[in-house]
Amino acid sequence: MVKFHMTRRVFKHLTVEENLEIGGYILENKKEMQRRKQEIMDIFPALKDKRKTKSGQLSGGQQQMLAIGRGLMTDPKVLLLDEPSLGLAPKIVKEVFANIREVNQRHKTAIVIVEHNLKSLLEIADRAYVLDKGKVVAHGTGKNIIQSDILEKVFLGLPA
Repeated sequence: MVKFHMTRRVFKHLTVEENLEIGGYILENKKEMQRRKQEIMDIFPALKDKRKTKSGQLSGGQQQMLAIGRGLMTDPKVLLLDEPSLGLAPKIVKEVFANIREVNQRHKTAIVIVEHNLKSLLEIADRAYVLDKGKVVAHGTGKNIIQSDILEKVFLGLPA
Protein backbone atom coordinates (compact mmCIF):
# COMPACT_ATOMS: atom_id res chain seq x y z
CA MET A 1 0.00 0.00 0.00
CA VAL A 2 1.39 3.40 -1.03
CA LYS A 3 0.62 6.37 1.22
CA PHE A 4 1.22 10.03 0.48
CA HIS A 5 1.11 13.08 2.71
CA MET A 6 0.33 16.06 0.53
CA THR A 7 0.62 19.75 1.05
CA ARG A 8 0.50 22.30 -1.72
CA ARG A 9 4.09 21.75 -2.67
CA VAL A 10 5.06 21.58 -6.26
CA PHE A 11 8.40 21.75 -8.03
CA LYS A 12 7.93 25.33 -9.17
CA HIS A 13 10.71 25.30 -11.77
CA LEU A 14 9.20 22.22 -13.48
CA THR A 15 6.15 22.09 -15.75
CA VAL A 16 2.86 20.51 -14.79
CA GLU A 17 3.73 17.40 -16.83
CA GLU A 18 7.19 17.15 -15.28
CA ASN A 19 5.68 17.36 -11.78
CA LEU A 20 3.30 14.52 -12.64
CA GLU A 21 6.17 12.45 -14.04
CA ILE A 22 8.04 12.85 -10.77
CA GLY A 23 4.95 11.50 -8.99
CA GLY A 24 5.05 8.46 -11.24
CA TYR A 25 8.82 7.97 -11.22
CA ILE A 26 8.44 4.28 -10.32
CA LEU A 27 6.40 3.60 -13.46
CA GLU A 28 8.69 1.88 -15.96
CA ASN A 29 6.15 1.60 -18.77
CA LYS A 30 6.02 4.86 -20.80
CA LYS A 31 2.51 4.11 -22.09
CA GLU A 32 1.28 3.65 -18.53
CA MET A 33 2.92 6.95 -17.54
CA GLN A 34 1.12 8.70 -20.42
CA ARG A 35 -2.19 7.04 -19.54
CA ARG A 36 -1.96 8.11 -15.92
CA LYS A 37 -0.98 11.67 -16.82
CA GLN A 38 -4.01 11.86 -19.12
CA GLU A 39 -6.22 10.47 -16.37
CA ILE A 40 -5.01 13.18 -13.98
CA MET A 41 -5.73 15.81 -16.64
CA ASP A 42 -9.25 14.37 -16.99
CA ILE A 43 -9.80 14.61 -13.23
CA PHE A 44 -8.30 18.10 -13.04
CA PRO A 45 -9.23 19.80 -16.35
CA ALA A 46 -7.75 23.10 -15.14
CA LEU A 47 -4.32 21.48 -15.52
CA LYS A 48 -4.85 20.28 -19.09
CA ASP A 49 -4.26 23.65 -20.75
CA LYS A 50 -1.34 24.33 -18.39
CA ARG A 51 0.57 21.09 -19.01
CA LYS A 52 3.64 22.93 -20.39
CA THR A 53 3.45 25.78 -17.83
CA LYS A 54 5.97 26.02 -15.01
CA SER A 55 4.05 25.10 -11.87
CA GLY A 56 5.30 28.20 -10.05
CA GLN A 57 3.09 30.21 -12.42
CA LEU A 58 -0.09 28.34 -11.47
CA SER A 59 -2.73 29.71 -9.11
CA GLY A 60 -2.90 28.30 -5.59
CA GLY A 61 -5.86 26.11 -6.52
CA GLN A 62 -4.10 24.77 -9.60
CA GLN A 63 -0.99 24.03 -7.52
CA GLN A 64 -3.14 22.13 -5.04
CA MET A 65 -4.72 20.13 -7.86
CA LEU A 66 -1.26 19.38 -9.24
CA ALA A 67 0.04 18.24 -5.85
CA ILE A 68 -2.94 15.90 -5.45
CA GLY A 69 -2.56 14.69 -9.04
CA ARG A 70 1.12 13.97 -8.50
CA GLY A 71 0.19 11.85 -5.49
CA LEU A 72 -2.30 9.92 -7.61
CA MET A 73 0.19 8.96 -10.31
CA THR A 74 0.98 5.63 -8.63
CA ASP A 75 -2.71 4.83 -8.07
CA PRO A 76 -2.42 4.69 -4.27
CA LYS A 77 -4.92 2.84 -2.10
CA VAL A 78 -4.80 5.63 0.52
CA LEU A 79 -4.24 9.34 -0.02
CA LEU A 80 -3.52 11.55 3.00
CA LEU A 81 -4.34 15.25 2.61
CA ASP A 82 -3.47 17.91 5.16
CA GLU A 83 -5.53 21.10 4.82
CA PRO A 84 -6.15 20.88 1.04
CA SER A 85 -8.28 24.05 1.18
CA LEU A 86 -5.66 26.18 2.94
CA GLY A 87 -5.39 29.60 1.31
CA LEU A 88 -7.88 28.84 -1.47
CA ALA A 89 -10.88 30.94 -2.50
CA PRO A 90 -14.28 29.38 -1.60
CA LYS A 91 -15.11 28.69 -5.26
CA ILE A 92 -11.80 26.86 -5.73
CA VAL A 93 -12.30 24.94 -2.47
CA LYS A 94 -15.57 23.53 -3.85
CA GLU A 95 -13.82 22.53 -7.07
CA VAL A 96 -10.91 20.86 -5.24
CA PHE A 97 -13.28 18.98 -2.92
CA ALA A 98 -15.40 17.87 -5.90
CA ASN A 99 -12.21 16.54 -7.54
CA ILE A 100 -11.25 14.75 -4.32
CA ARG A 101 -14.69 13.15 -4.18
CA GLU A 102 -14.37 12.06 -7.81
CA VAL A 103 -11.01 10.42 -7.09
CA ASN A 104 -12.55 8.59 -4.15
CA GLN A 105 -15.48 7.32 -6.18
CA ARG A 106 -13.74 6.60 -9.49
CA HIS A 107 -10.61 4.94 -8.13
CA LYS A 108 -11.93 3.63 -4.82
CA THR A 109 -9.03 5.45 -3.17
CA ALA A 110 -9.47 5.92 0.56
CA ILE A 111 -8.81 9.58 1.32
CA VAL A 112 -7.99 10.76 4.82
CA ILE A 113 -8.27 14.53 5.19
CA VAL A 114 -7.33 16.78 8.08
CA GLU A 115 -9.22 20.01 7.49
CA HIS A 116 -10.51 23.10 9.27
CA ASN A 117 -12.92 24.04 6.48
CA LEU A 118 -15.52 21.71 7.93
CA LYS A 119 -18.69 22.69 6.11
CA SER A 120 -17.32 22.02 2.64
CA LEU A 121 -15.59 18.84 3.70
CA LEU A 122 -18.49 17.36 5.68
CA GLU A 123 -20.73 17.73 2.64
CA ILE A 124 -18.61 15.16 0.77
CA ALA A 125 -17.32 12.98 3.65
CA ASP A 126 -18.48 9.40 3.96
CA ARG A 127 -17.11 9.23 7.49
CA ALA A 128 -16.06 12.02 9.86
CA TYR A 129 -14.37 12.19 13.23
CA VAL A 130 -14.51 15.29 15.41
CA LEU A 131 -11.55 15.79 17.73
CA ASP A 132 -11.45 17.96 20.82
CA LYS A 133 -8.14 18.31 22.61
CA GLY A 134 -6.86 15.21 20.79
CA LYS A 135 -9.80 12.95 21.68
CA VAL A 136 -12.54 11.73 19.37
CA VAL A 137 -15.78 13.26 20.69
CA ALA A 138 -18.03 12.33 17.75
CA HIS A 139 -18.02 10.27 14.60
CA GLY A 140 -20.46 9.40 11.87
CA THR A 141 -21.33 10.38 8.34
CA GLY A 142 -20.56 13.91 7.29
CA LYS A 143 -24.26 14.68 7.07
CA ASN A 144 -24.90 13.33 10.59
CA ILE A 145 -22.13 15.51 12.01
CA ILE A 146 -23.55 18.59 10.22
CA GLN A 147 -27.02 17.89 11.63
CA SER A 148 -25.78 17.37 15.18
CA ASP A 149 -24.77 20.11 17.61
CA ILE A 150 -21.30 18.67 18.29
CA LEU A 151 -19.43 21.26 16.22
CA GLU A 152 -20.99 24.13 18.15
CA LYS A 153 -20.16 22.40 21.42
CA VAL A 154 -16.53 21.81 20.46
CA PHE A 155 -15.91 25.24 18.96
CA LEU A 156 -17.72 27.11 21.73
CA GLY A 157 -16.05 25.04 24.46
CA LEU A 158 -19.30 23.54 25.77
CA PRO A 159 -19.42 20.04 27.28
CA ALA A 160 -19.58 17.48 24.43
